[in-house]
Amino acid sequence: MRRLKLPGVLAAGVLAWQAVSLASSPARTEEFSGNDLRDIRLGMAATELAESGYADFSCAADPKRALTGWKDWRDCPAAASGTRAIRFGYDPSTSHDGTMVAGHPAILTLLIDDTGHVAGLQIETDPKARLYVRKKAFLLGLQAKSRYGPDGWVCTEGQPDAGDQPVGGIYLKERCTKTISGRSLIVERNLFRRPDQDIKNFVGDTRISIKAANK
Repeated sequence: MRRLKLPGVLAAGVLAWQAVSLASSPARTEEFSGNDLRDIRLGMAATELAESGYADFSCAADPKRALTGWKDWRDCPAAASGTRAIRFGYDPSTSHDGTMVAGHPAILTLLIDDTGHVAGLQIETDPKARLYVRKKAFLLGLQAKSRYGPDGWVCTEGQPDAGDQPVGGIYLKERCTKTISGRSLIVERNLFRRPDQDIKNFVGDTRISIKAANK
């Protein structure tokens, strides 16, 4: 198993996450006071969410149910936790490269609780991205961990299942968790090929969950 190295693209990606995708860079302490994505921040009221800059609103549990904006959040079915999940993207008229987080094509989901406040945010790399981009999808997880500070993460690494193979010399099944400033963070990263997958197919992704710590 090859150890992961931090290439130059990672350093550039961290800067992109901080300067483009997310607002205000926090000091590297155990406190976090910035936004979680653009102008979105856990705990803010749904009525405070900006309508401009976002598009393609729908219910994550029922993608065929289109919404006109954040204000329609009650139209989505409630999960057992009481939150309602809204899938959304960036407005193509202002984000010409599409819905990207730190240079990675992404699928975005916002969770709103029954009091009308942002209770969570989920960021997933897009599995339909080009092959070259998907091979680098695991780097987004490193950028997220850097964003919320390098210390305090508890990580576990999964072992290969029978027949699993590395991709480009890298085998990765990682799950990291951290609690900071009322946020419960989960960052999952994968890069490997299952035995039934050919050279153009593999598991390569990052999944980021940011939720209120008491949810």
